[in-house]
Amino acid sequence: MQKIVPNIWCNGNADEMAEFYLAAFEDAHVVEHQRYPAEGLLDFQQPMAGQTLLIELSLRGFHIMLINADDTFTPNPSISLMVSNPSVEATTKLYEHLSDGGFALMPLDSYDFNEHYAWVQDKFGVSWQLFSHTEPTDLPAIYPSLMFCGDAQNRAGEAIERYTKLFSGHVTQKVTYGEIGQDANGVIEPESVVFATFELLGETIGAMDSAVEQTLSFDGGVALLVNAHGQEEIDHYFDGLSAVPEAERCGWLRDEFGVSWEIVPDNMGELMAKPNAYEKLMGMGKIMIEEF
Repeated sequence: MQKIVPNIWCNGNADEMAEFYLAAFEDAHVVEHQRYPAEGLLDFQQPMAGQTLLIELSLRGFHIMLINADDTFTPNPSISLMVSNPSVEATTKLYEHLSDGGFALMPLDSYDFNEHYAWVQDKFGVSWQLFSHTEPTDLPAIYPSLMFCGDAQNRAGEAIERYTKLFSGHVTQKVTYGEIGQDANGVIEPESVVFATFELLGETIGAMDSAVEQTLSFDGGVALLVNAHGQEEIDHYFDGLSAVPEAERCGWLRDEFGVSWEIVPDNMGELMAKPNAYEKLMGMGKIMIEEF
């Protein structure tokens, strides 16, 4: 089981998004498809009764979750999905599909850090960074990356230290702007992070501080879902991360940097099969297994 899964908030269009991503990636399939129940829904969810609740996809073996909801949140480039492609041709093909109806934040081109790279925001608002690795790489095929900007500008290093301590993880790579000879420019400082990867629960996460001023910041458009084993792990991760009490709902939380997480038991499917499970879940902040 993938321990950390990017959870994408969809504005009632999860089915359309799933079809789009399944067509974009050759090695892709639906892992799970759940529907909203007929009862126990919140007021804003009533029109969704019987419709798609979530779709879990496997893209090149990496899982993402599409949550069908409303327009409360919208994905933005503060969290993007990094995709390592085995050839220039594979990068080009993926770029053409994902940019259809969307736009390039960095157009497909040769850059100092990669010979054939693009950063594209697709028509649903989801951000993808596409790399070409013609030589073997230790990086996974796909992994999420956090861009610290807006209210979280220059806090990537602090966040990496915080997350690796809480999850007993470790840093695999970290490069600062100062190390590549870039001075403070009014946005970044020499110790700001230009690129980093770290591992939490065996999963790779990327991080960087934006080099330019951004008007966006983290919100609930993309959250990181953690499959925790048992109530003790749920308590540890939820209590260790949550910094905004009013954001706590159904296992969702927001941390001190603004990043949204969802801490769920790794047997969630089993729990949700119990009578009135959905209604009980809607009444929880932190998930309490014994209350199902």
